[in-house]
Amino acid sequence: MESETAPGGEKLSKFVSRAETWLEASVPKAWRENRGALSNEESDAIRREWDRQLWAGGFAGIRFPSEYGGQGLGLAEDVIFHVLAAKAQAPDGFSRIGKTLVAPMLVRSGTAEQKARYLQPLLSGEEVWCQGFSEPGAGSDLAGVTTRARRVDGGYRITGRKTWTTFAQHADHIFVLAVTDPDAPRYKNLSMFLVDMSTEGVVVEDIRQISGAVHFAETQFDDVFVADADRVGEEGEGWRIAMALLSDERGGSETAARYVDIRADVDLLLESLADREDLARDLQALDVRTEVLRWQLAKVVDLEAEENERFWRAASMLKVQWSDLWQDVTRFGVEHGAAEDREHWRYHYFEAKAVSIYSGTNEIQRNIISERVLGLPR
Repeated sequence: MESETAPGGEKLSKFVSRAETWLEASVPKAWRENRGALSNEESDAIRREWDRQLWAGGFAGIRFPSEYGGQGLGLAEDVIFHVLAAKAQAPDGFSRIGKTLVAPMLVRSGTAEQKARYLQPLLSGEEVWCQGFSEPGAGSDLAGVTTRARRVDGGYRITGRKTWTTFAQHADHIFVLAVTDPDAPRYKNLSMFLVDMSTEGVVVEDIRQISGAVHFAETQFDDVFVADADRVGEEGEGWRIAMALLSDERGGSETAARYVDIRADVDLLLESLADREDLARDLQALDVRTEVLRWQLAKVVDLEAEENERFWRAASMLKVQWSDLWQDVTRFGVEHGAAEDREHWRYHYFEAKAVSIYSGTNEIQRNIISERVLGLPR
C-alpha cells in the first residue's frame, strides 16, 4: 500500500492518524471487551448504532463520490480504515452490503430519483440492505435463477425464493435479480429490482449455521409488487448490472479486514505452538501465505489508479486467496491448537467452512481466473 513518504503520503498519514484517534474513542467498550457475552438484542443495537457513528465521524462511504454523500477518497484509505477498524475490534455494522454493493450499483445504473431516495439513508445507516441473488437451485450459477418478475400494470409481481440472504432479518430493503422474460436468451432475460422488505408477500426465515450463529436467511416472495420506478436499469440488463456488482463485492476492503483476522489467528498459533518443532515448517508456510495475501492486497491498492486490466487481474485473486487460507488456518488450529484455545478454533473452523461459497464458489472463481485472467481454453 502507498507509503506515507510517497507523493500523497502526508495526506494518507493524516488520514491514518485521524482514523486511529476516532476508532480509539468510538469503538464501544462493551463490544471491545465483552461482545461474546452480549445478547442478540444488545449486539444488534450496537451494530446499528455503529453505522450511525461511522456517518457522523466521516468514515461512511470512504470511496464513495462526495456529490452523493461519500468521502471521495481512494481504495488506499478504504483498505487502511478496514485494517485499523479490525485491529480496534470495531463492530461490523449492518450497512456493509448497502455501502459496498447497492451504492455503487445506483451510482452506475440508478435513476436520479433512486439516488435521491436511497443513497443518503444507506450511507448514514438509517436503512439496511440485503442481497437477493442466490436461490436453493441457483447459487454459483447465477444466470440460472428462477425467481420470476411478471409484468403488471405499473410494475411487476415477483414470485420466488432467495437463500443465504445476509442481514435479511435486519434489512429494510433487498435488491433482487429476477427473470423478466423467460423466452429471452440466457443472460438477457434478467432484470434488477429494489424491493421494500415490508411489502406484503415478503417472508424471511432464519438459517442457523453449524457454528450456532444466524447470519443468513431465506427470503420468500409471494406475488410481491414492485413499481417500475424500482427497477434498476432497463429490462434485460440485470446480468450486466449483477456482474459489475460482484466485482465490487470481491474487492479489497473485505480482504483487508480478513487479513487482520487471519494474521491474528496465525500469530496465536505461532505463540501457542512455539515449542512444537514438528509443526515449525507448517506454521512457517501459513505465516508466509498470510504475508503473501498482504502483498497481493497492497498490489491491488497500488494498481487502483490505473483502472485497467492489471488491476482487475490482481483483484480477482483475492477472494480465493483469503478464503482458502482462512480455512487452512482454522483447520490447523482445530487439529493442533492449544487446549485453552479449543473453543476459539472450533467456532472459527465452522465459520470458515462457508467462506469458499461467499460471492460465488471458489471453483467458479477459479474458472473465471483461468479463462479471463490466464487465458486458458475452456
